[in-house]
Amino acid sequence: MIFESHAHYEDRKFDSDRVELLSMMKKKNIGTIINVGTTLELSRAGMDLAREYDFIYAAVGVHPSDIACLEEASDGLDQLKSMAEGEKKVVAIGEIGLDFYWEKDEAVRERQRFWYNEQLKLARELDLPVIIHSRDANEETYNIMKEAATLGTRGVIHCYSGSPEMAEQYVKLGYYIGIGGVVTFKNGKKLKETAKRIPLENILVETDAPYMAPEPFRGERNDSTFLPYVIKQIAELREITVDEVMAVTEENGRRLFLPSQH
Repeated sequence: MIFESHAHYEDRKFDSDRVELLSMMKKKNIGTIINVGTTLELSRAGMDLAREYDFIYAAVGVHPSDIACLEEASDGLDQLKSMAEGEKKVVAIGEIGLDFYWEKDEAVRERQRFWYNEQLKLARELDLPVIIHSRDANEETYNIMKEAATLGTRGVIHCYSGSPEMAEQYVKLGYYIGIGGVVTFKNGKKLKETAKRIPLENILVETDAPYMAPEPFRGERNDSTFLPYVIKQIAELREITVDEVMAVTEENGRRLFLPSQH
């Protein structure tokens, strides 16, 4: 079965057919889905989905572009902690990190750094892995995660966009690399090289649904049933079978997110 390590099924783009779509996942060989929060409200919505579907697990966290929700709530971090402690199907803190693509204001970037580190501390306190978002902040994200690794942090660099060389450094620190639809794009050369070079044991497959659909669906709404296209591309790049990629990445997902079931 396929382990979907990053999706957003609470997103309003699924409002019209969410139940129908999720109900057919197992028939499409999707065995496990990690639904990832980006705000306090959407983290709760992801928890509701996890309670409703046995194959869905939740990550709770606040995306760097959405930190206003933490600042507006006097107890934002406590809310996240309460969610993670109070629900056995919450298996990670995320997605958290830095996004300098959208944010050019240095004062806001500094606030992103603050909440990133606060959520990293929370993950360590709760002994949960992290799901890291990094856009136009590769070097800084790596330096933060290098320090975090010395403190025992586990996690995945979601939607990886750095160099193959940096990916190899992340792997040395024990992290996983999230690979999604970009690996199928003609201009996804760096990610293709990363998918060839790093150990398969450090790769997770993901969609980031409803975003980042693979070829031949680029530009359309993405969902987990498109993951076979990502898996096929990784298999071709590595010159191994689709079944091997599927089996090893499923094992990887269970090792990181569901260690008690591993």
